[in-house]
Amino acid sequence: MGHIDVVSERSFDDPVLVEGLPGVGLVGKIVADHLVETLDMELYATVHCDGLPAAAAYAAGDRAVTTPVRLYADADADLLVLQSDVPVSPDAAEEFAGCIEGWFREESVTPLYIAGLRREGDGEELPTLTGLSVAGADAVLDGLDIAAPDSAGLVSGPTGVLLSHAMEADLPAVGLVVEVDPQFPDPVAARVVLEAAIDPITGVDVNVEKLDEQAERIQRAKEQLAAQLEQQQEENISQAQRLRMYQ
Repeated sequence: MGHIDVVSERSFDDPVLVEGLPGVGLVGKIVADHLVETLDMELYATVHCDGLPAAAAYAAGDRAVTTPVRLYADADADLLVLQSDVPVSPDAAEEFAGCIEGWFREESVTPLYIAGLRREGDGEELPTLTGLSVAGADAVLDGLDIAAPDSAGLVSGPTGVLLSHAMEADLPAVGLVVEVDPQFPDPVAARVVLEAAIDPITGVDVNVEKLDEQAERIQRAKEQLAAQLEQQQEENISQAQRLRMYQ
């Protein structure tokens, strides 16, 4: 039987939960990890739900092991973060959603589910962020600069399962859908989510300098990879031309 094992008692008043399951562009995980590290959030609970990968996680400088899916808390900000060190399949996400439903109701938790939408084009402009709502959670997005989707779409993967379960269970929830680079981790998209949604919703001012540094490193890696591919292509063409000379 799955359960949430609270290891550090905290008092909340209608908390917001930021979901950080790994998905396209790893945007949710980047957001969750950044919040936990930057705000120095405390471990609040370990998550024991059927279907989640069985593994033991540990941190640098700490011999203690814990579950790969955990909840961290900032009680002053009424903020919870779901951090995951493992990918979660849609089947496991369905069991996970059912596992945490009772706890969500008991604690009056409003989850913010983060999904990546594959970005089209060269990605030079800032990623677009759109908002979805379930079971009357529209009020969470009121007054924010987060548009409704301008075209039809589908949220799949574990985040789609969580939103689907919230709809079936009539649980208030918000979906944040942001354009991401599908081939690389996307800290730029994570920054957009933090600044346009997480900060105004929670009232927490999160420093995003480390995300800018990550984005610069990833951009350099992209450019190096592109140069290597171009060089390899030129070498292949040159080799093919030499072979034709001797045919």
